[in-house]
Amino acid sequence: MPSSSSKGSDLFLQTLIQRGVRYIFGNPGTTESGLVDCIAGYPEIEYIITLHEGIAVGIADGFAQATRRPAVVNLHVAPGLGNGLGMLFNAWVGRSPLILTAGQQDTRLLLRDPLLAHDLVAMAAPLVKWSVQAQRSDELPLILHRAFKVAGDPPPGPVFLSLPINVLDEPCSQQPLPPVDLASQTLPDPQAVERAAAVLLRSGNPVIVCGEEVVRSGAQQELKDVAEILGAPVWTTMLQTGVVFPMNHPQFRGELEDNHAAIRARLEGADAVFLVGGDFFREVFYTPVSPFPEGARLVQFEATPEMLARNFVPEVGVAASLRPALAQLAERLQSLAPPEFKQQAAARRALFAQEKEKAQRQQAALVESLAAQQPMARPVLMAALKRALPQNVIVVGEAITTAPDMFRAFQFEQPGDYYGSRGGGIGQGLPGALGVQLAHPDRPVAAISGDGSALFSIQALWTAARYNIPVVFLILNNRSYRILKMNLERYRNFFASRGQQTHQFLDLQQPEIDFVALAQGFGVPAMRVSAPDQVAPAVGVALASGGPYLLDLLVDGSLAP
Repeated sequence: MPSSSSKGSDLFLQTLIQRGVRYIFGNPGTTESGLVDCIAGYPEIEYIITLHEGIAVGIADGFAQATRRPAVVNLHVAPGLGNGLGMLFNAWVGRSPLILTAGQQDTRLLLRDPLLAHDLVAMAAPLVKWSVQAQRSDELPLILHRAFKVAGDPPPGPVFLSLPINVLDEPCSQQPLPPVDLASQTLPDPQAVERAAAVLLRSGNPVIVCGEEVVRSGAQQELKDVAEILGAPVWTTMLQTGVVFPMNHPQFRGELEDNHAAIRARLEGADAVFLVGGDFFREVFYTPVSPFPEGARLVQFEATPEMLARNFVPEVGVAASLRPALAQLAERLQSLAPPEFKQQAAARRALFAQEKEKAQRQQAALVESLAAQQPMARPVLMAALKRALPQNVIVVGEAITTAPDMFRAFQFEQPGDYYGSRGGGIGQGLPGALGVQLAHPDRPVAAISGDGSALFSIQALWTAARYNIPVVFLILNNRSYRILKMNLERYRNFFASRGQQTHQFLDLQQPEIDFVALAQGFGVPAMRVSAPDQVAPAVGVALASGGPYLLDLLVDGSLAP
């Protein structure tokens, strides 16, 4: 309980402790002096310091993804908040529950435009669910209570609190509001579920497209049950934050592309499309067609009304907690499906199993055929990493152009085996892996990142070294922004460009970047790996070190598939 001498900073930290917060991730400045000075009296909370505000947000994003609980970030005034906005965008799109704070200048100075001051609430507002500035220390109990509630309410997401230096230093007569146990599960309308089942059972070739809300809802098993009853192939939307559907399942097909024409080509032949728990669809290139085959009937299940029928008009739409909704749908499908439908679904499942086995044989043959290539071919490297890493490894992936080979090699099965970034902004992989490792200290964590992405957040290595966070950093070094080269080629195709057909500005050479030296400069041991037979011994050394370790993996950077 706060004493009569308690300040706003005391109440802030006491509230975090009540809610089980173990870490504050931050990069403090002068306006955070009161918090930094006060935290020494609260050993229950550890302040994880970073060299850049974006790193702090990235670590918190990974921690929040892995724990499914709000993570706390502490930034510094306007430039510091600005530095964190890129990573905050990823957390916003990925719906990570963050309590993002920034120290504001003394409110008694704000009218006189003090150094570094700005309207922090307005800066953060577009990328958070709620943005507010405390005006008095006695407001903090309700503000903090509401911040945790709003961050965790479905759909979850970041909130922002501006904490002026004098508010944190001000005596506070209030006590923290106690944590509350809120049950927010919503049950589906049984009649709507019945109509959805009827539509799907009238199809001869159903397809499922699912998003990351399946993971957040803990509904993977229920979705798998529905898919198996329907005998439907399962696709995910682009850039998933986790394992939405078991990748080793015979019916799993992979991620859909970033434009309607390509999506439609994948779904061609479907007469019913079941959309589950996602934002359909995030596009990069415009194509003037529907993503759905002509005549296909749409059914959509979402956890909240926000995404239901947002861009398309389903024949049946259900907004409810996905786990009970999908469980009820599976029960109705199983009960209502006629014998002929069940036979056809079984035949489709058998065909998918054959296709899966064929694809695995083809991938193995491809790896064998490219084994001698130098620099290492992407499929070969991913196969070598799969063999070298422990079975219980958690992968935090920002491989971008190598992601298809990574997914084919690792075949992630369970939620929590893989974490990624939904937003599309790069640099999330290295700091995100630190957050995931802090959330799961009992499992090994590997960050698989492209070289271009890693350079956006390379300062994360210093935090890893300072706190001895044992992440294995695997840098896929193709010495270029390969994704931008590929997208430039796609742009030229989409817009019939008559450019010079070069890739100027997109190479990371002249001078070549020495990741081994960079890592060692931040206090992380490292080595370069240039051949497949070096991968397993190097990974063994990294794991045996007991701390952070970086492997600079030289990989083919050509645009060949």
